Amino acid sequence: MTDFNKLNRREFLSISGMAGLSTLVASAVGVNFGMVEVAQAALGKGKVTPFRFAILTDAHLFSHVDHKFDEMLVKAVDDCNKMKPLPDFVLYCGDIAQNGTTDQLEKGKRILSKLKMPIHFIPGEHDWYLDMGEAWRGNFGSPTWSFDHKGVHFIGMNSIIVRDFWTAAGMSAKERMDVMEMLESPIAGPWGVREEQLTWLKKDVKNLAPDTPVVVFTHSPLWDYYPRWNFQTEDAPEIREILSRFERVMSFHGHVHQTLYNKIGNMSSVGTLSTSWPWPYPDVQLMYPNMQMNRSDPGQFEDGEGTQHIDLESNFSGVMQYDPFGDMLTPAMKNGFKI
Repeated sequence: MTDFNKLNRREFLSISGMAGLSTLVASAVGVNFGMVEVAQAALGKGKVTPFRFAILTDAHLFSHVDHKFDEMLVKAVDDCNKMKPLPDFVLYCGDIAQNGTTDQLEKGKRILSKLKMPIHFIPGEHDWYLDMGEAWRGNFGSPTWSFDHKGVHFIGMNSIIVRDFWTAAGMSAKERMDVMEMLESPIAGPWGVREEQLTWLKKDVKNLAPDTPVVVFTHSPLWDYYPRWNFQTEDAPEIREILSRFERVMSFHGHVHQTLYNKIGNMSSVGTLSTSWPWPYPDVQLMYPNMQMNRSDPGQFEDGEGTQHIDLESNFSGVMQYDPFGDMLTPAMKNGFKI
């Protein structure tokens, strides 16, 4: 039996995680004193060739030259390129830009072009509402897509579509963007994928066998985590219903800037660390295993941020490892004593 008290930090991280570093499986998890024990998923009929992919999200790049968020995204790209084995691909889960300007999006594209593996993109609200996605689509293509990879069906959708609040109010493009930058989005109202994408989703999965493993990417969670902050997707119930006939579905999202896990029916949902800053957890009870990352150290800018990678096994058990930038395990020190 491993004596965790004698492990150094590197050894500890290589085994599992604690707080913001939790290893997670989509089918079942058990928590014991902050450690996460992975339970194997039931074997399915579909044939999956084991592989790894990585997720980056929420860089929130500003137009300033050499902004500190630029450095964080560069670090994330470097971390992905150093993974052994390399991920088969990277998924970017939205909010490359802070204000949706062309220069911010192009800056992100330049940095992310240094990845050694393919990358797929979906947008966030900060990318979209200055010009209604024109610059984003010009740089990254369609926000709605799907592809098959080694026995798994991957889906990406734009989940940050809101109903028109700006035309009747006579808002400029910048005023519209200013509204969408608000944390709670009290003027814009709830987000969603809306009717056109729901119709597309039905057609996309129509001919897939029920035992096909499915992975979905959206910027916002596909469950009502905290609607007051728009930590939700209004038509997530419709998405879950369309995908309910599949035996195994994983959902990954950005937006919340924190580690998060939830399961509804056949869909397991996982939140992703940002590369910019960590959000506080809202005052709601999370479902078991109720895993949360430590509060970040304000004296260490990288703390509470990072990337994550997911290893999909032949039985579609998804083991996830958070890869933090900062040292969220080391207690604060003062004059050589823990405080």
